Amino acid sequence: MTEASDESSHAYDTQSLTASVTDYPIENGRRYHKYHEGSYIYPNDEREIDRLDLQHHLFKMAHGDNLYFAPLQDPRRILDIGTGSGIWPIEMAASFPDAEIIGTDLSPVQPTEVPENVHFLVDDAMEEDWLWDEGHFDYIHATHMSGSLTSFKDLFRKAFHHLKPGGYLECHELDPIPKCDDGTMPPENPDGFSEYPLIDWVDLSIRSGQISDPPRQVRVAHRLARWMREVGFVDVQQRVTRIPMNEWPPDPHEQQVGGWACANWLEALSGWSYKPFMALGWSKSEIEVFLVSVRKCIQNTSIHSYTELYAVTGRKPAPGETTDS
Repeated sequence: MTEASDESSHAYDTQSLTASVTDYPIENGRRYHKYHEGSYIYPNDEREIDRLDLQHHLFKMAHGDNLYFAPLQDPRRILDIGTGSGIWPIEMAASFPDAEIIGTDLSPVQPTEVPENVHFLVDDAMEEDWLWDEGHFDYIHATHMSGSLTSFKDLFRKAFHHLKPGGYLECHELDPIPKCDDGTMPPENPDGFSEYPLIDWVDLSIRSGQISDPPRQVRVAHRLARWMREVGFVDVQQRVTRIPMNEWPPDPHEQQVGGWACANWLEALSGWSYKPFMALGWSKSEIEVFLVSVRKCIQNTSIHSYTELYAVTGRKPAPGETTDS
C-alpha cells in the first residue's frame, strides 16, 4: 500500500464518521465497537474510556512517571497501536512537539481537541496492509493489548516492516497471574475452584481466548521479549515491575500504586468478563455472582499478592547488522 502523503488527511472528525464505525452495539449494558465488529471483545463506552485513563496513570506511576523507555532521539513519526482514549499520544506530544504522533484504534472514542501534531485513525492493526510504506516510523508503541490479538508475533512482524532501521518497538503488558512471596495467598486447587478466585478468573480468561475463533492471546507479557528477538529485533530490553493488588505494602509508593491497581481491577472486571465467560457458556447472573468473590479477594489486604508489569523494547537493526541481541 502506498504511503499517505499527508497522514493528517486520514484523521477523522465527528462529522465524517459513518454508521459503519459509530453505530455501536449494546450488549449486557455495555457498548462495543462497530468497525470490524467482534474482533475486540471488551467495551468502548465512557465508563471504559475513563478506566483506560486510570490504567494509563497506574502504569505511568509504576514506571516512575515514564511514558516510554526506548532511547528515543528526535523521532519524527510515532505510532501508538490500540490507542484507546488517546491519552498516551496526547501526553507524548508535549515531549516531542516536532513529531507526528498517530494513534490507531477500532473505535473513534478519542477527543477531538488535541495537540496539532496528534492524529487519530480508525484502523485495525491486524490487517495485512497498513496505511504506510516500509520504514515509515521511528517508534511504534502498544500498551495492554492482551486478549485483543490473535498473534502478537504477527503484530511485531508488521511493526518491524514499518519501522526505519534503528527505530524502536515498545510494548507494555501486564501478566494477570497473581503472585505472592510470603505465603499469604491461598494455593491453587487442582480439583476445583481456588480459595483465591482471581486465579480462577485468569484461568477462565485464558481458556476463553483459546476456544475463540480465531484464538486470542491472553497471557503474553512474559513472552514479548522472545517474540521480538525471533522477529529480528536487537537490543531487546525487558523491565518487570511489581504491581501490588491493593494497598497492602508498607512502602508508601507501592501502597499508592496498589490502591490504583485495585481500583483498576474492580472497574475492569465486568467488562473483561462478559463476552469471554459467555463464550464458555456462563450466564450474566453466573458471572456477576462469581465476580463478587473475585472482587473480595482483590480487596483483601491480608493477602500480599501482586502482578507483574512488563515493559519491553527492541530496535530494528541497520542493514547488514547482526540480529543477535
